[in-house]
Amino acid sequence: MPSARGSSRTRRLKNDINVVPYIDVMLVLLVIFMVTAPMITPGLIELPSVGSAAEVPAKPVEVEIAEDGAISLRVRDAGATFEKINSQDLVSAVKSRISAETPVIIAADGRVPYDTVMKVMDELRTSGVTRLGLLVDQKSSTEPLKK
Repeated sequence: MPSARGSSRTRRLKNDINVVPYIDVMLVLLVIFMVTAPMITPGLIELPSVGSAAEVPAKPVEVEIAEDGAISLRVRDAGATFEKINSQDLVSAVKSRISAETPVIIAADGRVPYDTVMKVMDELRTSGVTRLGLLVDQKSSTEPLKK
């Protein structure tokens, strides 16, 4: 006689996740992306040609720091030469040669201590020079510049 609870066979619950359908869906999506990826056209960027590039609006002021720490200054223009100045007169000499749009470039010898270059940059920044940069040599060698 069967019991009141049910059949004599007990049913066990399965506590595993079947991941096979997920793998199938993932492979189908992978194939779809592989087929459609070459069909997508990348965005094109129109770069200006050399003839249509604008002229530099302002001639930069170049501050040169020699190996011995001597500071020279010039407006970067054809035929312009460096003139030596004292480090105390640097800020006033630079400010007299620049406007709000004029960039200032620091060109330091490779053997000049980092601290010296940073002091010059800090003096110019605190005096209100906003367009300030460093001049670097585009060569692939690691030798310091020779004059």
